[in-house]
Amino acid sequence: MRRKRAEKIGRWLMPVLALVIALVLWDRVVAWYKIPHYILPSPGLVLQTLVKDWAILGPAALVTMKITLMALAVAIIGGVGLAVLFSLSRWAEMSFYPFAVILQVTPVVAIAPLIFIYVENKMAGLLLCAWIVAFFPILSNTTLGLRSVDHNLSDLYRIYGANRWQRLIHLQLPSALPYFLGGLRIAGGLSLIGAVVAEYVAGTGGIGSGLAFRILEASYRLNIPRMFAALVLIALLGVMIFAVLSLISHLALRKWHESAIKREM
Repeated sequence: MRRKRAEKIGRWLMPVLALVIALVLWDRVVAWYKIPHYILPSPGLVLQTLVKDWAILGPAALVTMKITLMALAVAIIGGVGLAVLFSLSRWAEMSFYPFAVILQVTPVVAIAPLIFIYVENKMAGLLLCAWIVAFFPILSNTTLGLRSVDHNLSDLYRIYGANRWQRLIHLQLPSALPYFLGGLRIAGGLSLIGAVVAEYVAGTGGIGSGLAFRILEASYRLNIPRMFAALVLIALLGVMIFAVLSLISHLALRKWHESAIKREM
């Protein structure tokens, strides 16, 4: 019992302690070697800049978050929809899966300039770039989950005359839920990366509202503390997305799936 309580406290305490040690070391290195703030600002200066420039960085963070969440929503619809189509039609999978792989393995940095040439609406271009990065983990994991149905249950449904849609809704989709949620957690971080990369590319064309553009703008002015403050905001957004998606996964699986059920040791 005591060991379990210590592990529970340590799960939260150890990351905080490691972060505090890292920040103290960072601050001491800057102080000991007298590193100027335009090369490496101290953590305190980054925090001051974050508060001072919040009027600039706060709205930019909201824009980046909005693009990320919209891209993630589109990735969920597209990834799950294609996975269901692949499970229903082997011919559809053989036809379209290679295109999904090509999109996944091609760096979005290389595709983004072409997208912004052909897509006039900048918001649509940003969403498309973020979607390309985010949808494949959902597609791949959900497809795997739809195929990982227990063969005995599948045979049972077939014996009782269930049609394809009944097997999909009552058997395959529940079985694929843990796989989908695993892909969703990966896609959440990737959608943020896709949004930031897209903003970098579009930012040179005049879209100056996201955090990536604020980093570019700060680099042009050698405002290194603001660059670090924007990076901190991006990291916080990523952690927040991962935490929320992990919570959703835990709540959805905690009562029935082996990966989330807590057992007494």
